Amino acid sequence: MRRLATALALLSVLTALACGTEEAPLPPTPVASVPRDGRVESFDGLSIAYTVSGSADGALVFVHGWSCDRGYWEAQVEDLSHDLPVVTIDLAGHGDSGMQRVDWSVEAFGRDVEAVVDALDLTSVILVGHSMGGPVVLEAARRMPGRVVGVIGVDTLQDVELRIPEEAWDEILDGLERDFSGACQTFVRSMFQPSADPELVGEVAGDMCTAPPEVAIAVLRELPKYDVAAAVDAAGVPLRCINGTGFPTNVGTNRKHAPDFDVYLMEGVGHFPMLERPDEFNRLLRQAVEELTASRTTG
Repeated sequence: MRRLATALALLSVLTALACGTEEAPLPPTPVASVPRDGRVESFDGLSIAYTVSGSADGALVFVHGWSCDRGYWEAQVEDLSHDLPVVTIDLAGHGDSGMQRVDWSVEAFGRDVEAVVDALDLTSVILVGHSMGGPVVLEAARRMPGRVVGVIGVDTLQDVELRIPEEAWDEILDGLERDFSGACQTFVRSMFQPSADPELVGEVAGDMCTAPPEVAIAVLRELPKYDVAAAVDAAGVPLRCINGTGFPTNVGTNRKHAPDFDVYLMEGVGHFPMLERPDEFNRLLRQAVEELTASRTTG
């Protein structure tokens, strides 16, 4: 990781991260090693919560998936923040961020990420997105040309041209509308392999299925409308994925839209590799970050 920190310093890709009050963007003073919480208003005035950790040059910005929050990256923050700043975000309707939004689209979530990056005055970032967070960070990258070193998807973006059949999506939504808690439990538990730790499965399902149903359902209604392939084209940045093998990653199709694409596969994990095997995941994440950083250096 020393090699990564050195490379990032040579790039001079970031201004120093900062600390601030709970209700305002962090002022431009050097970040301390103790995590600092902040808030910023998104495009629609909604309050977006975030945390900055770390004390070196360079930064990773982590975005969670559907009905999750920034706490899902705890093992990554603990590991990587020893070497570089890490920013974790609660998207609108999740965690500690505001709930009163009309537009629950991927485009709106991308603007939440942009608002945090702007508030911290970051000139160059690597965006990491899990599940739904994959399309969200692509949208953020599209909105911030020249400021994104690369995007890393986590069990997401397996085939950027894939469109889920409308009837299959409607079936999921219908079940959630009839019995959100029960259908959500079934939905989330299906995201794990049979060999997964039952305690972890129960914790994740219990957490995600206490999300506000009106927000969770509205988000899922908007998600399939987003054109992921077009977003990859428009973002024009290197793309890496850390995916499980339960659903195949279409490398050929993805490289049509992101020529600098590669995938790291984790065997025997479900949809939450960063929780299921954090040590292995963190090793692959470091590798992906180093590749993206080296690519920018040599490019």
